[in-house]
Amino acid sequence: MSALDTLMDRTVVPGYSKLGYLFRSRGWPDNDPARDALQGKTVVVTGARSGLGKATASGLAGLGATVRLVVRDAGKAAGAVADLRGEVPGATFVVDECDISDLDAVRRYAGRLTDPIHALIHNAGVMPPERTESPQGHELTLATHVLGPLLLTELLKPLLLNGRVILVASGGMYTQQLPTDDPEYQRGTYRGATAYARSKRIQVALTPLLATHLAPTFVATMHPGWSTTPGLTSSLPLFTKLTSPLLRTPAEGADTTIWLTATTHPLPTGHFWHDRDIRPTHYLNRTQDTEADRLKMWSYCRTAAGLSG
Repeated sequence: MSALDTLMDRTVVPGYSKLGYLFRSRGWPDNDPARDALQGKTVVVTGARSGLGKATASGLAGLGATVRLVVRDAGKAAGAVADLRGEVPGATFVVDECDISDLDAVRRYAGRLTDPIHALIHNAGVMPPERTESPQGHELTLATHVLGPLLLTELLKPLLLNGRVILVASGGMYTQQLPTDDPEYQRGTYRGATAYARSKRIQVALTPLLATHLAPTFVATMHPGWSTTPGLTSSLPLFTKLTSPLLRTPAEGADTTIWLTATTHPLPTGHFWHDRDIRPTHYLNRTQDTEADRLKMWSYCRTAAGLSG
């Protein structure tokens, strides 16, 4: 990582915006996956109906993958599938209905899959304006971003042997501590953006533990920078309005996810990525956590997801 790249990352706006992508991507062409890198392989993408998930599906299909689009409502996905088939003629897209926040639905969905999976991409995201619970009584961002993904990954482990698991996090997690004493956000004034960032901090903190648990499967979290998506516009309209000239396209935001899925370069597992490079997981002293904190959160989330150990 160059000194300028590091400076852009630390100062946030240049690194997370379109400017960071344009600067860094100049050196990527020699590192791009081959056009048929995913030919004959199946990739599962959650939250694939719009935004980053849809852009990820398009990019993966363009490299030859069969893409399973996991959405909450299959009936609402027809337009997205038509768009994707127009973008990547001849590609295979399969629509799977599953609400990732609903652990029972996750179990039913995983039970229907039988073929090998090259990669499982956890992209589904929510930012509720007020505290909301999943069908099993868990705070919704925790259920969607952490518990559901942990359960689905565990259930698909036999199909993912030597595969890849990628979780789409957020740079917003840098502002939050690991909420070891209140993982369900039951105390204090609830704010959707804070809940979102807290759950993303949990994703990043648990990544090394998940990588050890799943070895030799490759595990990574990444953050896409600031990208134009329907979710961002509806959840943070003022932020979107103020930063619109600097926002990345969904394809730019999805680039690192696609690259991590398709590259043949040897990569170390268990890290946090942005713009095809490993990034620090903390910038602020007040957000630091310990191994004991991470193990406590791992134990809580595994138990809450109905898993042992």
